[in-house]
Amino acid sequence: MSRRAPDPAAGRARGAVAVIFAINGILFGSWAARIPAVRDRVGAGDGELGLVLACIAIGAVLSMPVAGALAARLGSRRATRAALVLYCSAIAGVALAPSLPVLCLTALVVGACAGALDVTMNAHGVAVEGRYGRPILSAFHAAFSAGGLVGSALGALAAVAGLDVRLHLAGMALAALAVGLLWSRRFLPGDVDAVAHDEPVLVRPPRALLPLGILAFSGLLVEGAAADWSAVYLRDELGSGAGTAALGFTAFSVMMVAGRLAGDRLVERFGPAALVRAGGTVAAAGFAVALVVAQPWAAFLGLACLGAGLASLVPIVFRAGGAVPGIAPGIALAAVSTTGYLGFMVGPPLIGLLAELTGLPTALWLLVALGVAVAALSPTARPRAQDPVPA
Repeated sequence: MSRRAPDPAAGRARGAVAVIFAINGILFGSWAARIPAVRDRVGAGDGELGLVLACIAIGAVLSMPVAGALAARLGSRRATRAALVLYCSAIAGVALAPSLPVLCLTALVVGACAGALDVTMNAHGVAVEGRYGRPILSAFHAAFSAGGLVGSALGALAAVAGLDVRLHLAGMALAALAVGLLWSRRFLPGDVDAVAHDEPVLVRPPRALLPLGILAFSGLLVEGAAADWSAVYLRDELGSGAGTAALGFTAFSVMMVAGRLAGDRLVERFGPAALVRAGGTVAAAGFAVALVVAQPWAAFLGLACLGAGLASLVPIVFRAGGAVPGIAPGIALAAVSTTGYLGFMVGPPLIGLLAELTGLPTALWLLVALGVAVAALSPTARPRAQDPVPA
């Protein structure tokens, strides 16, 4: 993307979009940190908790195409603000569930609202980047990742302090709603990316989105697998203590935040295809070395390479998806997001199935293979020229 003087409105909107991404991450991290407290309120076991988490994932996958269509019809400004209100309301209410069936239902709603906000805020981020004149989408995703770390830290502090989970999540949601609605007033106008009323919004995604969907699927599968299996690998296979094992995903997450902070500058300097190719290579080579050496220090290094190598993948894929000709950005992003989120869902159980058949170290070679696949598909990450969507 060539550099030009930013549109003043885009400059104002840039900060607002970053705040919404950070709020999304904070709410996600807060919820994740208090899952045990929510589980204990309804007396659920681990298997039942798995059902609750599956409801969140199902809700997200179901809502993303609908959110993309609404973002295209209404414009991403209106759709993002509406999704923010719904997500904050859902987070505030999920801890109130008095029983497991009600908790599953509220989890489904939380997932649907979270998926909708993911699609719509990315659609507006793409619109702002187009007006801003240089790559900024990766910094938005860094704000989400940083927000997740902040939210999980606040959740841990609330748990240690014995704060009732209902008060904690309701307070976080109310604060997020107030801040988000205030800042989102600085978004670009509502019609900046809305399609004409006679244009269809429920359309079959073009073939050009398929390789981008595969890239998103691969990257998010690795992220989901790293989140769920890094500590298990360090503890059970390498003999690390529980505290040391828990730091494995921290190494992955910290490097992902750092990589996303630098991602926009790297895209501007080297181009998206070169960055994806280099990132996939670093991820595959670093984690392969970790599996071969089979020592805790090597595992930390390999997880750090996974995080750094794949940090910019999702922002680059979303940018390229939003530039595919013949389809509104919101619809394209919904298609790519849904495919990517399926990877995030499928990754942990797939690694578990392979581990049952071959052992966990062998199963984790799948992550190396996906890094190679990302590098091989890197040419498809280059955005195409797109005619303006009619407004």
